[in-house]
Amino acid sequence: MDFLQLLSWACIIFTVGMFSTGLTDLKKMKASQSADNVQFLPFLTTCLNNLGWLYYGMLKKDGTVLLVNVIGASLQALYIFMYCYYTKEKTLAMVTVLCVSWVYFDMISPKGDAQLSQLGLACSVFTVSMYLSPLADLVDIIRTHSVERLSFSLTVMTFLTSTSWTLYGLQIHDLYIMVPNTPGIATSLIRFCLFWKFAAAKQDKPYHKLIHT
Repeated sequence: MDFLQLLSWACIIFTVGMFSTGLTDLKKMKASQSADNVQFLPFLTTCLNNLGWLYYGMLKKDGTVLLVNVIGASLQALYIFMYCYYTKEKTLAMVTVLCVSWVYFDMISPKGDAQLSQLGLACSVFTVSMYLSPLADLVDIIRTHSVERLSFSLTVMTFLTSTSWTLYGLQIHDLYIMVPNTPGIATSLIRFCLFWKFAAAKQDKPYHKLIHT
């Protein structure tokens, strides 16, 4: 097994593992019959990310990108549906972004290399926003000294996923894959620091408390 094939399997395993951490939220929402302590933004940005990269993988005929994002898009669609079912907030406008983005890249944007470049750039933006979205509550986390809205398991999987995709993009010389995954490494390290500073100080709560994304 060569290094590229090894990286390909690492990307698949780590990324599916990262997407699967949302199953914890499904159990949590079902148990409480509420979505009050679950962040919606990561679901939305990750779904946008999956749909964009799915299309990118189709255009570029990259089996690794295709497989990962078929699974990811399916899981995120499930998470969004369940969130909308349990939440009291109106999320229709945000979900509409999914449809608008897909229509644009499928029907409006130019075809060929120009379409691949535009899609790659958009996917890069989606990927960066996906990695930054768990930090949306950063000010509140620092103010309350609580990391209950962050997931330690997701942080670990994000670090492994972003690192493997960065190396994969480097190996196949694809800047659209390599560059946007670099912030994932940085944001994971920031979240590790938050867990070390706040969660470790509270001995009465599990260090690895699983509250997604």
